[in-house]
Amino acid sequence: MNSWDAGLAGLLVGTMGVSLLSNALVLLCLLHSADIRRQAPALFTLNLTCGNLLCTVVNMPLTLAGVVAQRQPAGDRLCRLAAFLDTFLAANSMLSMAALSIDRWVAVVFPLSYRAKMRLRDAALMVAYTWLHALAFPAAAVVLSWLGFHQLYASCTLCSRRPDERLRFAVFTGAFHALSFLLSFVVLCCTYFKVLKVARFHCRRIDVITMQTLVLLVDIHPSVRERCLEEQRRRRQRATKKISTFIGTFLVCFAPYVITRLVELSSAVPISSHWGVLSKCLAYSKAASDPFVYSLLRHQYRKSCKEILNRVLHRRSLRSSGLTRDSHSQNILPASE
Repeated sequence: MNSWDAGLAGLLVGTMGVSLLSNALVLLCLLHSADIRRQAPALFTLNLTCGNLLCTVVNMPLTLAGVVAQRQPAGDRLCRLAAFLDTFLAANSMLSMAALSIDRWVAVVFPLSYRAKMRLRDAALMVAYTWLHALAFPAAAVVLSWLGFHQLYASCTLCSRRPDERLRFAVFTGAFHALSFLLSFVVLCCTYFKVLKVARFHCRRIDVITMQTLVLLVDIHPSVRERCLEEQRRRRQRATKKISTFIGTFLVCFAPYVITRLVELSSAVPISSHWGVLSKCLAYSKAASDPFVYSLLRHQYRKSCKEILNRVLHRRSLRSSGLTRDSHSQNILPASE
């Protein structure tokens, strides 16, 4: 194994570790906080988190074994099952992000009727649709025998070894990425740009009120005025940064792999196996970044993490104090005898 392969293997191990810990922490927050569970986005987050964990414990280790061994890491049946999961989980992840963006759009554009428009039942129906949509392509691939080990990506995924099926497989692959990656990207852009438009409109209204207040308060201290103007600038940038993070992570993680899959269909452009595995690692890295982008950096999840940590530390302190008390009483008894 050369230095490139060792580096890619290290990247996969790091991605697996971060993904496993962060997604498990999101699940703990969901189990701990009833307030989070009562909200409709919790279903989308749960669906996304479970898919990320499944990808972490099944697909990533097999790809790691494929990188290290430079061959198919498991038997044909297990590899086909892993390829089915890989195709399903990739589409499910993208569509779950689109569902979360739709939820944010409804919450921002229709704040007064959000609870009526986005109930838990509505969220469950959207999750059910993402599952049906995501299952359609791997199910068709099973029937057409287009699942197996792909040497270019060192992973079990969509592949076709028969030259006479090249055109059909190219159409199938293009349709899959168009109805998963491209569709989700269009939904993300449309919803988040509308959210950004509403956020900027509210920022302008708040800026007008702030400037009018600063003009009226003639005796205000310059430092207070400067802090108000600084908060005004931060408010303008906050929504843009968040939306850029949502769309940017989606593109950075998924676009290289999707483009590589499409370019691979034309034999005119040779693709390095190192780039193929790297693009697959980037797609896997979305499972590690999702918990931070969509959950753990939010106030409710941070609060839940603190409560879980405090509870664990409190139990440890009680246990240690109980052991100290027992040892102290045992030391006193022999002395009294």
